[in-house]
Amino acid sequence: MEAVRTPLGKRGGWLADLHPADLSARVLQALEQRTGIDPSLVDDVIWGCVGQIGEQSFDIARTAVLSAGWPESVPGVTIDRQCGSSQQAVSFAAANVLAGHADVVVAGGVESMSRIPMGSSTAAGDSPMGELYRARYGDDFPNQGVGAEMIAKQWGISRTELDEFALGSHEKAAAAQDRGAFAGQTVPLSTTNGMVDTDQGVRRGGTIEKMATLAPAFLEDGVVTAGNASQISDGSAALLVMGSDTAERLGLRPIAAIDTVAVVGSAPMPMLTGPIPATQKLLARKGLSINDIDTFEINEAFASVVLAWAKETGADLNRVNPNGGAIALGHPLGGSGARLMTTMIHDMRERGLRYGLQVMCEGGGQANATLLRLL
Repeated sequence: MEAVRTPLGKRGGWLADLHPADLSARVLQALEQRTGIDPSLVDDVIWGCVGQIGEQSFDIARTAVLSAGWPESVPGVTIDRQCGSSQQAVSFAAANVLAGHADVVVAGGVESMSRIPMGSSTAAGDSPMGELYRARYGDDFPNQGVGAEMIAKQWGISRTELDEFALGSHEKAAAAQDRGAFAGQTVPLSTTNGMVDTDQGVRRGGTIEKMATLAPAFLEDGVVTAGNASQISDGSAALLVMGSDTAERLGLRPIAAIDTVAVVGSAPMPMLTGPIPATQKLLARKGLSINDIDTFEINEAFASVVLAWAKETGADLNRVNPNGGAIALGHPLGGSGARLMTTMIHDMRERGLRYGLQVMCEGGGQANATLLRLL
C-alpha cells in the first residue's frame, strides 16, 4: 500500500498560503496516484485535526475528500486526540478493517498552524473546563511548556542535555535530507513560493553555544526553550489501510502490519508523561521487551519528553527518531501522528527493520502507542 506526507512548512512559511483542506486533498490524491486505487472503494476517510475552527471546521475530512475530486459517495470524519489525532485515526481505521466494518480506509490528518494558530478554539476566552473539572484540578489551564519543565526537573535532565538532543535532531534530519531519505514519502507541492518538496524547519550548523543563548520560553529560570521544543508547522499526511485479503484482491503489496496499539491517560499536569505507560502497556500486551524494537518514533514535542521516556524505558537513544523529529522537522499537531508513521514505515522498509514503535504525548494527559511490523 502507501504512506505519504507533504513537506512541513514553518509557521508563516512555504505552505502558509495553502488552505488546510487543499493540503489534505494533495495527500489523498497522491495515495490514489501512487497505488492506482479507485477512490470509490474507500469506505471512509478518518482525519486528525486539533484546531477544528474556521478553515479547519465543518468536518475537514469530508471537505478534503471532495477537494481531492473523489466521489461524493466517500465519507470522511474528523477526530481530535490532540497531538496524537492522526495516529489515533490509523488505529480507528485498523479497528474498522479488523471488525469487518470496512475494507479500505484512509487515515491521516492535517494542521495549518499558520492559518489556524494554536489555541484559536479558545481565543475568545471561553474555557473548555467546567466547574467539575476545576473543582478537581484547579482553575489554571494545563500548560504543556510548564509540563515539559516539570518533567525535566523530575528526571534530572539539564539544559545542556536538552540542547544536545535538539542539535542531534537537526543533524539527523539534515543527513536524511542529504541522502534523499524523505524523497519517496514526500508529495511535492506547488505553492506561491514555487515548488516545495523539502521540510523547511531543518537548521544546519547549530552549536551548543548558540543554543545556550536562547531564553527560557515558559519559566524565568527554566530549561525549555524554542530551540529544544517542537516547531510550529503546517503539513498533512495519509496512509492507506486495508486487510491482506483486500490488498491481494486489489493487487497491492502491503508494507507493514499494525501489530497492536495502546492508549493511556495520564495526569493533566505535567500532561506529557503518557508515552512511558503507553509504551509499557503495549510491550506487555505483545510480550516484547524494549530491546526487541528496532526503531522508535517518539514525538519530539519537547526534548525533555523523549529523554525522560528513554530514561524510564531503557530504550537505546541511537534507535530513536533516526531521521530527526519534530524539533527539526516540525509538529503540525493533527497531522503529526500520520507524519511520524509515514516516516517510520519508509525507514523500516529501506533498512529492513522488523518492529517499529511510535508513541505520541497528547494534550490533556494522554498518549498513543502503535507497534508496526514490516511485511
